[in-house]
Amino acid sequence: MAKLKRKRGRGVDATGRSKGEDQFVLIPYTMARSPAFRSLSGAALKVWVELRCRFNGGNNGKLSLSWDEAARLLGLSKGTVGRAFNELQEKGFIVMTKRGQWYGRLATTWAVTDKSHQGHLATHAWKHWKPPAKKVRA
Repeated sequence: MAKLKRKRGRGVDATGRSKGEDQFVLIPYTMARSPAFRSLSGAALKVWVELRCRFNGGNNGKLSLSWDEAARLLGLSKGTVGRAFNELQEKGFIVMTKRGQWYGRLATTWAVTDKSHQGHLATHAWKHWKPPAKKVRA
């Protein structure tokens, strides 16, 4: 009796690329175990994942996510989204590359610090974030 070979993986197309549309957001252990990542609020984590999902391999620095769109997609208020963007900047996960404009309805563009941007290596600024010192009670 002949054995049937099981096909593994999705295979490749004619150009040698994987078939299918699935992509993923890689969170390395060094990031996931960092004090900065562990201290992120739930809203900040949701905004970071949404922004990071917009990275396609060559558009870092041009990632766009308005407060209105983030609030609508993530089920958050615009105020919460604003605080999440501030938290992500303070902890070194994102940097603003171009401020948005109300006139012309242009959203702010961002760069994630875990990927290279405009020919510069990734800064991984989140690695340098330290939690604020705890106040000692007398």
